[in-house]
Amino acid sequence: MGRQQPNDRAALRSRTAWTAVLAGALAMATLMTSAATAYVLLGHQAPDFALHAVGGNNVRLSEHRGDVVVLSFWGSRCGQCRMQLAALDNSFKTYHSAGLQVFGVNVDDDQAGALEFARTQKVGFPLLLDPQKSVARTYVVDNLPMTVLIDRGGAVRQVHRDFSSKFEPLYLQQLRVLLNE
Repeated sequence: MGRQQPNDRAALRSRTAWTAVLAGALAMATLMTSAATAYVLLGHQAPDFALHAVGGNNVRLSEHRGDVVVLSFWGSRCGQCRMQLAALDNSFKTYHSAGLQVFGVNVDDDQAGALEFARTQKVGFPLLLDPQKSVARTYVVDNLPMTVLIDRGGAVRQVHRDFSSKFEPLYLQQLRVLLNE
């Protein structure tokens, strides 16, 4: 009676594996939720700023009230930043006519490296320079890439402190919700 039969052991291993999978999924969902809810600006008005764009013009955030705005904080040595900027460019091309604005905000110490990186990016939205990191400090940037989604009323609604292509459907869903408001 104390020994398990082979079928009992297989069933126990299967239940253990499913429990581990469910625990992992729950941990990932909790991590994503806590990362967003721990962000100090979530639900508050996005702080206004004016930065110089690599293309030459200045951009002031408050001039885009009424649009959904995505701020993507990036660095020239960040491989994931390059992938995220490309993904955001696809979203920008698709949803710009629906009122989406995207701004990439550089946080590099090396402005020459930032300019070189920016010039190699083939994106349709402005890449902005924050050489004093004043905007990055205001937005409490603690990881790269970091993305902040701002609704049409100017409130910070979502924040993502990393980029992974497997979460692109979630990002797109969040964008669509804001665009449909």
